Amino acid sequence: MSDYYKVLGVERDASANEIKRAYRKKALQNHPDRNPGDKAAESRFKEAAVAYEVLSDSEKRSIYDRYGEAGLRGSGGGQQTGFSDINDIFSAFSDVFGGGRGSGMFGDFFGGAQRTRE
Repeated sequence: MSDYYKVLGVERDASANEIKRAYRKKALQNHPDRNPGDKAAESRFKEAAVAYEVLSDSEKRSIYDRYGEAGLRGSGGGQQTGFSDINDIFSAFSDVFGGGRGSGMFGDFFGGAQRTRE
């Protein structure tokens, strides 16, 4: 169980802009393209993305502040957080840095046009 505020390195009363700046910094530091083969950096990148997803959404943040991660999991039809796959994380990253997948200054991070590996 992670403390999302600690993951991003912000105080509990951090503003939305402070959270966004902290996420940008962590995401850039730990982005898989900057740390090829570094599983720890990839894990930190994913953890920062999940923390940002929660703390940047006022409703999710309020639930997290009251009940922690357990409140976000809910029971039955409750709120779900997290990303279903790495593409969701890259989408969140793109939302923060601007542009769509493959566009803008960070287009290369997202593969621009889809490439296939051999």
